[in-house]
Amino acid sequence: MASSTLVWLRNDLRIADNPALAAALKNEEPIHAVYVLETDRALRPLGGAAKVWLHESLKALNDALAERGVRLSYREGQSKTVIPEMIREMKAERVYWNRRYDPAGRAHDASLKKGLKADGIAVESFNAALLIEPWDIATKQGTPYGVFTPFWKALRDKLIADPIGRAERHSEIKPPALDFGKPPFWANGILERWAVGEEAAKRVLSGFLDDLLADYPNDRDLPRKRATSEMSPHLRFGEIGPRQIWFAVRHLIASNPSMANAGDKFLSELAWREFSYHLLYHRGDIARHSMQERFDEIEWRSDAKALHAWQKGQTGIPIVDAGMRQLWRTGWMHNRVRMLTASLLTKNLLTDWRKGEQWFWDTLVDADPANNPASWQWVAGSGADAAPYFRIFNPITQGEKFDSRGDYVREWVPELRNLPDKWVHKPWMADVETLDKAELKLGITYPIPIVDLSTSRERALETLKR
Repeated sequence: MASSTLVWLRNDLRIADNPALAAALKNEEPIHAVYVLETDRALRPLGGAAKVWLHESLKALNDALAERGVRLSYREGQSKTVIPEMIREMKAERVYWNRRYDPAGRAHDASLKKGLKADGIAVESFNAALLIEPWDIATKQGTPYGVFTPFWKALRDKLIADPIGRAERHSEIKPPALDFGKPPFWANGILERWAVGEEAAKRVLSGFLDDLLADYPNDRDLPRKRATSEMSPHLRFGEIGPRQIWFAVRHLIASNPSMANAGDKFLSELAWREFSYHLLYHRGDIARHSMQERFDEIEWRSDAKALHAWQKGQTGIPIVDAGMRQLWRTGWMHNRVRMLTASLLTKNLLTDWRKGEQWFWDTLVDADPANNPASWQWVAGSGADAAPYFRIFNPITQGEKFDSRGDYVREWVPELRNLPDKWVHKPWMADVETLDKAELKLGITYPIPIVDLSTSRERALETLKR
């Protein structure tokens, strides 16, 4: 059997702008690709919703790889064992992968690379996930950025490498069978809501730039409108790369200068993702440890009943419940509502942000190892560039501002569909006659709020201040 090349796929499930795959396709020898659902103890296991997306994405990628003569394998186990086994099976002399940036993943990859090289295997890694490597951008003092705004200003002035084209090779094979078993019963909403894969990612980006970008600065905070890009799950699995998005937006701005403001606003959100990854790289495990150590002294409350009510969208706070139900049904939640749900949990309920971060990790299809914990710490106040601890979102006023007619709430909390707009974000304040007309029985058909927003706000301020 002739020697071959092994491409280890991780969060880079695409053909275009995939440096590891492109490097492999330059060789004439057989190429094998593998995705390993890793069970190594030090690595964070993938959440349930993310697994559903992963399996659909691998199905799409399998066909695209086969068109280029690349056979895809799917394995479950410890990658430190699986990868050497694959190398022996395929008689591979070279292994290529794209880098990851979390501390545990980097340490794991470095150890594996060292062992493989000692065995005479050529190993090379590439950047497919970021606009710029974390070690290639720093403050004037040479330290990593800890505040987003100056990071964003510096990033805009950096020369971002062009995305590489689609890796091609004309040696088509029959796609191998991939068996992931039957999706869990709760996955139907996810599968109905999303189109998955590289081609779907390109269509979503194109549709956003053509139809939604112009109004993005004004509409992005309105959860009832489909006004955001919804690129986050595609980015999370690498069905599209950040450089592809960056240059698509830059090209649009160059051809249509009137889109500059909207384009820059959208790119700043892409930069927040980038910033989160740079925080992930330069610090310890940000999913476990507060970026500001003083927040480790907080006396978090332990209320399993309240946590469960929050998880299931049964808090009695309409816009929070709407968001949590949207999450459970579709594996995604509008970003404005993510902030509101996180604020209620960490501030009003004084629940450790790590419990919320873990729930999102398991239920979001875009649960990203950098964005998810960085954003939770932003709301909790413990992040590197966080909202100050005394910023506590009021879900009533936020709901009335960004969902003024209650359309979002009524979509996901149908128990409130008959309430007048005035009361849809605060049904417990409505009079008995209004509730009767709406066929709403508080405490029976819809919960009474599990926490008083005013007194819990004061409790949070006092606790956090102390």
